[in-house]
Amino acid sequence: MIEAETPTDSIRRKIESLGTRLSLPTVVRALGMLEGEHPSSRRGSGYDYLDIRPYEPGEEARLIDWKASARSARPMIVDKERESTGNIWLMMDVGREMNGLCANGERAVDVAANALRMFAMLSLRRSDDLSIVTGDSAHITRVPFNGGFARFEHVFDGLLDRELNRPRDFGALIDYASRIRNRRAMVVLATDETAWSSDQLAALRTICQTHPLVVVSVSVLNPFELSERFDHVIDAHSGRRLPAFMRRERTAREVATHREFVSTALEHELARARATMIRGGSSDQMFGEFVSLVSSTLARGSAMPIGGLR
Repeated sequence: MIEAETPTDSIRRKIESLGTRLSLPTVVRALGMLEGEHPSSRRGSGYDYLDIRPYEPGEEARLIDWKASARSARPMIVDKERESTGNIWLMMDVGREMNGLCANGERAVDVAANALRMFAMLSLRRSDDLSIVTGDSAHITRVPFNGGFARFEHVFDGLLDRELNRPRDFGALIDYASRIRNRRAMVVLATDETAWSSDQLAALRTICQTHPLVVVSVSVLNPFELSERFDHVIDAHSGRRLPAFMRRERTAREVATHREFVSTALEHELARARATMIRGGSSDQMFGEFVSLVSSTLARGSAMPIGGLR
């Protein structure tokens, strides 16, 4: 018997396909725009010379060294110390609340994990070092990583292959992020939309002052909304079934309005701090948001947007 393909199977193939379609110069530009530019020991557009090589189609014209090109009678690029953070921190809420379902039936934890895989794919194409951090109310676990994307998926799957049975402590995860010593490292922080509070929004300002920040916010099922797909709802916090009489249209609208207000406030706060947010209610939607983010980022850097990847 052939098992049906899951949304995660489908999105992983999309992520791998995206990784093969994006050239290395495109990856470097996209990440560089997201994280800001800081010195590191890899290639790029810094100040310490490494070597001289021919220009390749698709690379930025501003990288061409005209004196070296004149001597060689063809466009040449002088590789220098790359402007980059040097590593990426992928941080994920793994409290039991992340067992909550999205409207399409995916768990929030799986949507968030797939979003982090997208950032890992770009970072590993650039040969960055990663730190994977998972946290709940009991402990916060960090796993340093350096390798290929296939190896990353194996390690990441192993970290998530456990029951999420402890409540979240998202405040502790944010506090951990604010204590990362390498203040040039980019932080990608993933949770669901129910985790945010005014205190946490304020705490993000501190992180944005010292680190490039991307927030991944998963839109989860409104438990009070009547749905043909779900005949009953289990509360991810308590594990109890929500009484049918509580699922009313008015209550559903109030919850939806509150969630939208909080998400909008978060997006505005991040924009003011020059940070980034992507939001989606499924792995496929999150992939579309990620592609749009990369495309718009490249467009701001005077590069051609990505097409045909949705």
